[in-house]
Amino acid sequence: MKEEWQGFVKGNWCENIDVRDFIQKNYTYYDGDESFLKSTSNKTNKVWDKCTALLKEELKKGVLDIDVDHVSGINAYDAGYIDKANEVIVGLQTDEVLKRIVNPYGGIRMVYNSLEAYNYKLNPTIDRYFNEFRKTHNQGVFDVYTPEMRKARKVGLLTGLPDAYGRGRIIGDYRRVALYGIDFLMEQKSLDHDNLTGVMTEDLIRRREEVTEQYRALEEIKQMALKYGYDISLPAKNAKEAVQWTYFGYLAAVKENNGAAMSLGRTSTFLDIYIERDLKNGTLTEEEAQELIDQYVIKLRMVRHLRTPEYDELFSGDPTWVTESIGGVGIDGRPLVTKNSYRILHTLINLGPAPEPNLTVLWSKDLPTNFKNYCAKISIETDSIQYENDDIMRPIFGDDYAIACCVSAMKVGKQMQFFGARCNLAKALLYAINGGIDEVKGIKVLEGYDIITDEVLDYDKVLKVYYKVLEDVAGLYVDTMNIIHYMHDKYAYEKGQMALHDTDVERLMAFGVAGLSVVADSLSAIKYARVKPIRNQDGISIDFEIEGDFPKYGNDDDRVDRIATSLLEKFYKELCRHPLYRDAKHTLSVLTITSNVVYGEKTGATPDGRKAGAPFAPGANPMHERDTSGALASLNSVAKIDYANCCRDGVSNTFSIIPDALGNDLDSRIINLVEILDGYFSQGAHHLNVNVLTRETLIDAMENPDKYPLLTIRVSGYAVRFNRLTKKQQQEVISRTFHTRR
Repeated sequence: MKEEWQGFVKGNWCENIDVRDFIQKNYTYYDGDESFLKSTSNKTNKVWDKCTALLKEELKKGVLDIDVDHVSGINAYDAGYIDKANEVIVGLQTDEVLKRIVNPYGGIRMVYNSLEAYNYKLNPTIDRYFNEFRKTHNQGVFDVYTPEMRKARKVGLLTGLPDAYGRGRIIGDYRRVALYGIDFLMEQKSLDHDNLTGVMTEDLIRRREEVTEQYRALEEIKQMALKYGYDISLPAKNAKEAVQWTYFGYLAAVKENNGAAMSLGRTSTFLDIYIERDLKNGTLTEEEAQELIDQYVIKLRMVRHLRTPEYDELFSGDPTWVTESIGGVGIDGRPLVTKNSYRILHTLINLGPAPEPNLTVLWSKDLPTNFKNYCAKISIETDSIQYENDDIMRPIFGDDYAIACCVSAMKVGKQMQFFGARCNLAKALLYAINGGIDEVKGIKVLEGYDIITDEVLDYDKVLKVYYKVLEDVAGLYVDTMNIIHYMHDKYAYEKGQMALHDTDVERLMAFGVAGLSVVADSLSAIKYARVKPIRNQDGISIDFEIEGDFPKYGNDDDRVDRIATSLLEKFYKELCRHPLYRDAKHTLSVLTITSNVVYGEKTGATPDGRKAGAPFAPGANPMHERDTSGALASLNSVAKIDYANCCRDGVSNTFSIIPDALGNDLDSRIINLVEILDGYFSQGAHHLNVNVLTRETLIDAMENPDKYPLLTIRVSGYAVRFNRLTKKQQQEVISRTFHTRR
């Protein structure tokens, strides 16, 4: 056994890349409470104080600085420090903290727009290179887009497509750097390259080229670490190196890519193995262990990307989605909770609440009670945690998966994801009513449809046409996504992240929908009430008059909840009829992030009574204030959506409840929140954001932002600083349902 592995239990991981086997054979389960946790060290306080001051300055300016003289790359920047004398974990994206990177590979126009927004100008040499000599992903996509695709994108039928920015949602197995060292990983890639032989088809040629790129990327990661004085060619020999090596792997990813979501993976239990060994050897104290994790998290909080104002409209809050998956249960029934599961959650106390890293607890009925209670406590105090149902994901993905972006599971290092933005289901319904004509722009988007001219809309007639629209849209959506990811692989390949995957990687393609609750309520209104279209001079329905009442999604009423679930089943089935680029597997999510505001702005009035331009509800949530039967009824409705057979990319539910609805004191609130989580997930529900706060707090924060500099809220799959949302998005969050009773 290698010297660096002394004290670890041997297994398959010693001969082959198998991080899961290492974890299963070596982690120490912890079922105690949080009493062992320590506060920040003096060194951490000094580093964090400097960061806090810079973060305040950044908030005022929008961006602190931009490096316009270098192009994104793993080894493109000199070493940078926050406070070198006090940093125990080192490494920055550039040579200065919070300085942003120019990444033209996705699209040069996006770079121009981003720099113009902050009064920066690109280095002329880089500018010329990416105009005269280097084609970008965005150029490739628009070279191939059909007129139908361009039109669907323009009107907002397909929205948030990653056709200019990096696609993200790829999680390198950054733990491999610590466990094996770079040299062993390079050796394995070299062997894989040698074994990629046979008839030189397009696929085989591409795979050989990609593995060569991955091999070179590993060398670049090693050279990048050397700039900080660390040789990561060999495995980490202690806890400090394990954290540092793992972070270097992640740092390479965020130096190279401006992805829509740069998730971290599932590192806390892995790192606990090294920490426990050092604690037992007497070479590390608990204070030093917390210091390592605190400073690790500080570095993750400092990740930034250069984005356009349009991007910020879709994904407000300047998010990076550094999602870390915590807890869960092994296939053998042992919970994967360790002391480090506590330590990383404790950073929300030591460093204050924050959106990043996007701390995600993999919830199971079998998690230890103490850990459940601690998670609930931190949720109540910080509003910074989301929960996902390990008991429904584990049978599909095993016990070494992680969450990408917001809510999407994949096996770490063995699967990757083609991110796919959203299809606007509400707009598609209006196309069924309006003969394929866009209700906002007045242009014909879908051919082969006639305007429904009935005075009162007929449910069966509308549903039949709507399902035909979804069939056509599904085909258009798949073709669009195939183009985007073909071009992204060709012009903006994530070689560093893919180097930390198995060479024979399985691909998932993540489709998504927006406006589910709008459509469910609209179809319910058409079926159970009388809905009369109000048409303009061209016969286009621009508003609707509703006579009578109708069941509304979010009240545990199967009459409307079944409409929602059937709709998702239909759309997923239609997506699956179409083949995917690189034999990817179809997945579907109900997730909108903060872009539910933008989707709503692009969509006319709908038959549920929602007015033109009004925001959608986020994700799978009921429409604002329509779930009037209490918190549990609202959760029950969302829990009916089939994760395993329909929506494996995720079912996002953002839940806000006032503190008094959970109890009169902290202890009772913890007990009641745990009961809610257990009850919700026992029904097969997938995801829950938890906010425990009042509407009045948010109103005050909107009017007096200086009083709430750290106010963090869950929005839809991720968290944001409330003061980083646009005014419209703040107002939308305030208008959501705040449950006042269970």
